[in-house]
Amino acid sequence: MTTPTKNTTKYYPLHHFVVLPAALVIAIYAIRRYISVAGDDSEVSRIWFSVMVLAIVVFVGLVMLRQHYALMLQDRIARLEVRQRYFEITGKSLRPLEDQFTLKQILSLRLAGDQELPGLVQAAIQEKLAPKDIQARIQDFQFDTMRV
Repeated sequence: MTTPTKNTTKYYPLHHFVVLPAALVIAIYAIRRYISVAGDDSEVSRIWFSVMVLAIVVFVGLVMLRQHYALMLQDRIARLEVRQRYFEITGKSLRPLEDQFTLKQILSLRLAGDQELPGLVQAAIQEKLAPKDIQARIQDFQFDTMRV
């Protein structure tokens, strides 16, 4: 038996096997119908053009929605990671301080090494450091090669 070397792909059946293929078929059909009447200055031509554009926009929107959900999840996980690391290092919860940070600041703090994190958290709050300023102060970068 072989050990898998990659994560297996997860599918959401309604999205991947019903809605997305249906949107693709409708977009292709609308494009073909529009091509057959393109160049005519008729109402039918304008209707098929509108249907084609709408179908393409819906299809692209469905594809981008999937990516949006993944990025939102990554943001939540990054926030939890910084909370956990801060707690492990200091023994104190980061939650009371979190509403003083933007998500971008938290993502910048995530790159700091364990020795620097508590000091950078305090400096970011006291000096209201921008994400770029937080990153400029990091000496021991913990690079994130997995974020999309």
